[in-house]
Amino acid sequence: MKALSVNGARILLVVGSLVWLHPAGAHFGHGTGPAFTPCRIGMPDTAFHMQAKCTSLPVAENPAKPDGKRIDLHIAVLPAHSSKPSADALFYLAGGPGQAATEAFVTEAAAFSRIRTKRDIVLIDQRGTGGSNRLDCPAASNAEESFGRAAALKQAKACLAQLKADPRFYTTTVAVKDLDAVRRALGYGQIDLYGISYGTRVALEYLRKFPAHVRSVILDGVVPPDWNVGSTVSLDAQHSLDRIFDRCARQPDCRRAFPDLKAEFLSLQRKLEAHPAKLELRDPDKGTLLAKALTWNKAAGAIRLLSYSSDTAALLPLLIHQAAANDYAPLMAQALIFSRSVNEGIAEGMYTEVLCTEDVPFYKHDKQHASEGYVGARPLDSLLTACSVWPRGIMAADFKQPVKSNKPVLLISGRDDPITPPSNAEHVAQTLSNSLSLTVPGQGHGNAMRGCIPRLMSQFVSQASVKGLDQHCVDSIRAFPFFVNFNGPRP
Repeated sequence: MKALSVNGARILLVVGSLVWLHPAGAHFGHGTGPAFTPCRIGMPDTAFHMQAKCTSLPVAENPAKPDGKRIDLHIAVLPAHSSKPSADALFYLAGGPGQAATEAFVTEAAAFSRIRTKRDIVLIDQRGTGGSNRLDCPAASNAEESFGRAAALKQAKACLAQLKADPRFYTTTVAVKDLDAVRRALGYGQIDLYGISYGTRVALEYLRKFPAHVRSVILDGVVPPDWNVGSTVSLDAQHSLDRIFDRCARQPDCRRAFPDLKAEFLSLQRKLEAHPAKLELRDPDKGTLLAKALTWNKAAGAIRLLSYSSDTAALLPLLIHQAAANDYAPLMAQALIFSRSVNEGIAEGMYTEVLCTEDVPFYKHDKQHASEGYVGARPLDSLLTACSVWPRGIMAADFKQPVKSNKPVLLISGRDDPITPPSNAEHVAQTLSNSLSLTVPGQGHGNAMRGCIPRLMSQFVSQASVKGLDQHCVDSIRAFPFFVNFNGPRP
């Protein structure tokens, strides 16, 4: 159910150390702010890291008690390459909810290289993530059974009992105040915002509350404020998978290799729902031999996450075909990889707090509607169960209202996105009078790195206007070709 920015579901780009044009301890923007020291940011336990300048900013955990408990916000700045940088900076807002900006950004850094030529890039680990008092939950003893109601209830209670924080203060409403506190501390008068997935909700709420300090906004994989994350997850995932299957049927190589793909998929679902497949495979990380059971719940979860990106969706026909022929190890390996990526990249406590405050209370839960897709209703049921004991946090009175603005906004969607479909962007654009919406053909969730999108984003931020953007170049972006065997697509 997590609305990831797909850092674990896309081909990662290695980003090396970069040249610094500001000395250690420099201040940014146009004010006297906190001192910075050299640091390294990136994905834990991976080779994906960058050099940056880091600092922290103490803020009250409870905004109503400024003299009470304080937490430190972890902040990193990637200085502009220019010796005369622009007065505004780009603030990168990560997805999830629960991802840390200082971890997520490195896999997308190449998409922002043009913007960084003249602008600082600011990364704030939102409260409850990364280095900003991350709200972790203990791992479930049985990952498969964690979707059951009894297990979900037990897990939620166990998490709440061990949190060293009051989760009520880790919501979007509080986070946007943190964001503005960082802006002031660093001395920026106006800022540009880039939000991915859940980060688009943060960007929109900041635009609502602090419009005078917004210069431009990019929303990539749009989460409207009046749309409830998770309420349509099963149908959206099914629609995305249907489009992937249809794309395979239109490509001669894929159609020849997998002529009965939809039938094989349904056969696989029936088999695994009736009897989980027991198998042995090598651990994809450690290489040790594992004995595992592949249930339909695990398989469906892996398939949904693979559909987030056309790079990984390219494997789906082959994985489904192999599993339908009783070769379950490749699909099981992907399920392990993605479940570990989610667990490592998402702060579960912060994720739960946001959804239990800002989404679940507004569900019009229809069990039949939720069960229509291949994902089914179990993930939604487990979230509803967890929220039955989770404390609701701070949310502004107008939080679920559409955001109205005439600030320049660029909206980006993937045609095959399984979690934030293009209709989300169309809905948000109705109250953004100075906006442009782009839909990238054949792509999933998060498209900053696709084709001409980095160039369009750079041009948009440079001029703070949607006028004159060559949006037709988006039509030439193509999905990654499907693998017809484990050697890859046909030449």
